[in-house]
Amino acid sequence: MINFIPIFPLNIVVYPGEQLNLHIFEERYKQLVNECYKDNKLFGIPSVIDNKVADMGTLVRVTEIVEVYEDGRMDIRTEGLRIFNILEIIKSIPDKLYSGAIVNYPDTVDTKNLRMMRRIMMSIRELHKLLKVTKDFKKPDDELVSYDVAHHAGLSLQEEYELLGLLLEDQRLEYLKRHLNKVIPIIGGIDNLKEKIQLNGHFKELKGFNL
Repeated sequence: MINFIPIFPLNIVVYPGEQLNLHIFEERYKQLVNECYKDNKLFGIPSVIDNKVADMGTLVRVTEIVEVYEDGRMDIRTEGLRIFNILEIIKSIPDKLYSGAIVNYPDTVDTKNLRMMRRIMMSIRELHKLLKVTKDFKKPDDELVSYDVAHHAGLSLQEEYELLGLLLEDQRLEYLKRHLNKVIPIIGGIDNLKEKIQLNGHFKELKGFNL
């Protein structure tokens, strides 16, 4: 399926199933969020990597406008739905402040591998113990998938994006396993990793990327 969606490019990676909180302060994205929430429309968050809009992103919906401030800024909750590929960016849309894109949706395979996921969770908890970080995944381990834990494995932005591009669950789990096997024995930059893990779930005030 190919269709047109409004886009909100950000310097993050969003995964399907992710609950993402955002602080909206730019006029173009106030318009985008208000329209999508009012009309029950979806929008896309393509990742910005090395100061460029990447080819892939995740379709999201606004689940709640938590607070609207006097100047129109707002705190919102969103949910990631599915991955998309950008075919063409439409920088200018009549009567809109925001941009859009023509996209398609690659098929992903989400078959669970409970044995590997359990091993990965053991490694993630070992990593968190080393970093003195505590995270509640809000699901039993047997219900978790790679998207649920990727932000908590200490991946860089580029690595998170590489994982987004893996369409098979077994591939994503293998990627996480190799990363954890590498990072745990030679753990460094502990403060940076700890901050990245702890901040996940807070309202993010991120400036949209200029196309």
